[in-house]
Amino acid sequence: MSALAPVLMIQGTTSGAGKSLLTAALCRILVRRGIRVAPFKAQNMSNNAAVTVEGGEMGRAQALQAAAARIPPELRMNPVLLKPLADTRSDVVILGRSAPELGRIPWRERRPLLWPHVTSALASLRRDFDLVMVEGAGSPAEINLRESDIVNMAVARHSGAAVLLVTDIDRGGAFATLYGTWALLEAEDRALLKGFILNRFRGDPALLDPAPRLLEGKTGVPTLGIVPWMRHLLPEEDGGPRLQRDERAGTKRIGVVRFPHLSNADDIDPLRAEGSVEITWVSHVRQLFGLDGVILPGSRNTLADLAWIQEAGIGAGIIALHRASVPILGICGGYQMMGFRVRDPLGVEVGGEGVGLGILPVETTLAREKETVLSRAMVTDGDHALAPLAGTGVEGYEIHHGRTRLCSEEPAPLLPPDPGHRLPQEGTPPHPGQAGAPGGPEGTTSGREPCGPWLARAGQPEAVLGHSVGSAWGCYLHGILENPTIRRAWLAEVGVSADSSDAEPWTSRLDRELDRVADQVEEGLDLPRILELVGLTP
Repeated sequence: MSALAPVLMIQGTTSGAGKSLLTAALCRILVRRGIRVAPFKAQNMSNNAAVTVEGGEMGRAQALQAAAARIPPELRMNPVLLKPLADTRSDVVILGRSAPELGRIPWRERRPLLWPHVTSALASLRRDFDLVMVEGAGSPAEINLRESDIVNMAVARHSGAAVLLVTDIDRGGAFATLYGTWALLEAEDRALLKGFILNRFRGDPALLDPAPRLLEGKTGVPTLGIVPWMRHLLPEEDGGPRLQRDERAGTKRIGVVRFPHLSNADDIDPLRAEGSVEITWVSHVRQLFGLDGVILPGSRNTLADLAWIQEAGIGAGIIALHRASVPILGICGGYQMMGFRVRDPLGVEVGGEGVGLGILPVETTLAREKETVLSRAMVTDGDHALAPLAGTGVEGYEIHHGRTRLCSEEPAPLLPPDPGHRLPQEGTPPHPGQAGAPGGPEGTTSGREPCGPWLARAGQPEAVLGHSVGSAWGCYLHGILENPTIRRAWLAEVGVSADSSDAEPWTSRLDRELDRVADQVEEGLDLPRILELVGLTP
């Protein structure tokens, strides 16, 4: 039996310390040196999932890290994925497939059932590669979770990993959090901790002296990296709104609704790279003012998030913008919300049903079986804004329980919005339910503009993936905006001229960005000493 490859592990003092980005950067740094490297994270908690060629789900962070290592993403790189449905309930995904029975087991009782999947997947990668780059989760100093740990020091102890502990120095208190984390670890875990990394540093590294030397004197652990703060286009692990803002202010403002159960928010990333676009994350109706376009992104709990936008008045505001011909794009859960209603008869999410926004005359029923597939789609013939692109191929992936179809019935009338939720803007069209609102008192688009499919799976015209009405488009295809032709077409609806939209495939743009980030990270690391930790030649 061949020897198992060494393991280099990135852990953090907190969530958001930069573990995912540094792991991706190290994957690219190492593969450029001819080292066959694979990423691994035992357990990921995120509603941002990628789909593999086998049709299973894994964390998007590990999919990005696989791209950094220039290998296809595989389910064994993230054997356990938790997708939160509510504060105390998650969809447990094991090696790409949902395991509802595990979601019903108390958290502390799951370890014996999950740990064998973790160790088997890690051993498999160690047999096939020269090095496995492992990412931890949260902090190893969460001592209340030590007995049930399957992702931090438990993995390090099992594999004999060399652990690098990273902290976000931009937050302040970096040396205290490094020392505090070290102090709370058990002796056997401290022995695995081989280096500290200061991430997101601004300024002259000389100003840090003598802190790294004093910290090493107290812990015996050297500081092996000072990584600069940098702007980048790479997706964050949690996929949420960016803390860093672009320096430029776009001439067109696109609002993206920030659902409580937001998923796959990196669908928006291609727009962030557009010079003429400014992204506004919408969590209050006031943030809808003056938008040139709106995106309803994915949701892991469509009914709960639909109720949220209606209660907040955001739904009524979006309908008002639609009536003013502001382009609306719904992706997956957002697409479902644009319809007449969403039904969950089997309790896949929360059960029951909800009235949608009525922008698209479709209705959705959630099925127990989830579609998880890499898709190649085609723009269909028909009476829609993308008709000139009929026959154009589009690539992306699907993750959804919903089955959506055209519906000829009128929805139940939407309640008039609270007056306090109205858009206080001169010339704002009436809200649905108000006298004089176009389309009738129910607030639907029925009878005003034709609605039909605009996207279907390639070779399966009956497998409709999206519908449109006027400037409102909805579809199930995640990654839709990574396709330059579709991105340019939607931005043209928003008012961005096509020649200002980058025609480069998004995957190529991300690959160049991985190289750029890897270059900056490498400059800040003591790479020869790090490679020596795992027995590799610098």
